[in-house]
Amino acid sequence: MNRIHKKLQEDKKLLSIYFTAGYPNLDDTVPIIEKLQDSGADMLEIGLPFSDPLADGPTIQASSTQALKNGMTSVKLFEQLKNIRQTVSIPLIIMGYFNPIMQYGVEAFCKKCAEIGIDGLIVPDLPVDVYHEEYQQIFEKYGLINIFLITPQTSNERIRFIDSVSNGFIYMVSSASVTGAKNTFGNAQTEYFKRIDGMQLKAPQIVGFGISNNHTFNAATHYAKGAIIGSAFIKMITEKGIEGIPAFVSSIKNT
Repeated sequence: MNRIHKKLQEDKKLLSIYFTAGYPNLDDTVPIIEKLQDSGADMLEIGLPFSDPLADGPTIQASSTQALKNGMTSVKLFEQLKNIRQTVSIPLIIMGYFNPIMQYGVEAFCKKCAEIGIDGLIVPDLPVDVYHEEYQQIFEKYGLINIFLITPQTSNERIRFIDSVSNGFIYMVSSASVTGAKNTFGNAQTEYFKRIDGMQLKAPQIVGFGISNNHTFNAATHYAKGAIIGSAFIKMITEKGIEGIPAFVSSIKNT
């Protein structure tokens, strides 16, 4: 069974952390993964930096720019992660844009992911229709779960189609903006969470964009299986480094 499926079956709210591979320093990728697991993160999204990250806010964009300057590439990331399953057992997802994956070769990329123990991919600019028609068989051949995003503007019909194609969780974007930490959610976002919850989709939902603290984590997971933190984590690691990870995870989970 895929590690994502196992994790989704656990009777608790899940904390997923996004970070940019190769940031702050090129060789920080594996130490960050190991420290996050040891600190209680349930799942990790490893950001593959790209020069034109359309969905990302200024914090993640800046980390991507620095990671690229540091020398991070798909080849380098795979090299760093080749022995990751000797020390890490939680689900690992690569989040990146389609261009670098296409340049590497979609099947070659998926094959490499399978070899090193990656469980899934999030590709924000790969439309679900294109995935379903052209790439689903390749992903499934290598046991990879592809995770799709929905937003408050996604129609119910589209959401149900995404749910029918999904084989893991649905990434529920909390608002129609780019990524970025917020301190609270408004009424419109709460109503959106309720609406999706009421659709009774087969795929669990994990909320991303705007989760930054225990309050927003609890608000998001009231209606969803889990929540994803990106920008707030990157800000913390910029300021405090890897040593700040245990206290950060603890503050979100309020443990």
